[in-house]
Amino acid sequence: MRFAGVAVGSAALTVLTVAGCGSVTDRGDAAAAVAVRTLTAVTAEDGTAACALLAPDTAAELEQSADKPCAEAILAEDLPEPGVVVASDVYGQRAQVRLSGDTVFLAVLPGGWRVVAAGCTARGDEPYDCVLQGG
Repeated sequence: MRFAGVAVGSAALTVLTVAGCGSVTDRGDAAAAVAVRTLTAVTAEDGTAACALLAPDTAAELEQSADKPCAEAILAEDLPEPGVVVASDVYGQRAQVRLSGDTVFLAVLPGGWRVVAAGCTARGDEPYDCVLQGG
């Protein structure tokens, strides 16, 4: 599987549960909640709330490419409205949340799950094509 230009090999598909981090289901639900909150904030035109849920590299890449503060730039992105969560898969410290109409990739950082890429569309064997992604 590939996303945002990065390949995820089969070894990374082994789901690891780290002691004290909750079950895989709980972690997947938490990642899905962050993905939905991010897209909901964008739909509600609350750029500050949406940016607070981005990984720092993703927010920095967005600001640099748009030459605007994150809270303004994220509202100009063509991100879909939040859809129904179809699946949430956790791979160690990374997660993929598939919603109806979108795929969002997240990473565990200090403070919890943060969005690394959103507005992603699968392209077969090629990396996902993402509207929003970090460097």
